[in-house]
Amino acid sequence: MKKLKKLLTSKFFITIVWVVMLIAVWELFAFHVENIKRTPENVQPHLSGIVDSLTSDRKINGSQTALQMVIENAKATLTRAGIGYIIGIASGFLLALFMSLSKIVEKTSFPYLMLIQLIPILGMAPIINAITGDIAKSRIIIAAILTFYPVATNTLAGFKSVQREKHELMYSYAANKFQIYTKTMIPACIPYFFTGLKISAPMAITASILVDTLQGGIGLGCLLSQSLKGAMTRYVFWDIVFFSAVIGILSFYIMGIIEIMMCPYRRTGKR
Repeated sequence: MKKLKKLLTSKFFITIVWVVMLIAVWELFAFHVENIKRTPENVQPHLSGIVDSLTSDRKINGSQTALQMVIENAKATLTRAGIGYIIGIASGFLLALFMSLSKIVEKTSFPYLMLIQLIPILGMAPIINAITGDIAKSRIIIAAILTFYPVATNTLAGFKSVQREKHELMYSYAANKFQIYTKTMIPACIPYFFTGLKISAPMAITASILVDTLQGGIGLGCLLSQSLKGAMTRYVFWDIVFFSAVIGILSFYIMGIIEIMMCPYRRTGKR
């Protein structure tokens, strides 16, 4: 009985239940589309149709299947998102470090951090593109900006979470600023830092796809726009939607796995 109760309350079982519920809701809406005599392919197809489109050998653009097209465009989008993500991580951590070291830097920078976060992505894209004059660079910068804010704010919160007693203990040992940060402050902020990474990873991917829809070239967003305009089968649209959702979820969990690998004390605490 205890084993059954443990199974029913486990994260794995709850996740399976949610997945089954989502599939059931999706299929109900797909059947509703059929009953009102609208074409499921143009509105909401069955999940089996989406899977068939990904495994089909039929050439969509004369030389590539739907899966090949999605993967080719995903490489470009994820590469830009990854570069922007790394830039955003580095700049966000450094700014949080400077804000922790200087109250003047914090008071000067924090309002602009909030302002950048309030600007919509779709409104930011034309501005960045006009400044850089390069579509690829503008997409990388936007991914970096969306990564920058969560990393900076969460890392700063981690620095501020260190108790005063720990500072006093380090000062009693005549520790300098470098030693305080390397021995106390930075280790304490790592969980907060990874919280920022887990938040910003899906955001960077989503931003790259959204910006792709506004500009030409290669990318998941560009392919998404073409499929919506009827340039190819609408199943490509749903393939991209599901592929993007899976990549976003995986990016969150990958950051969680890296956090556990880099923070053994968190793994011990969970046990």
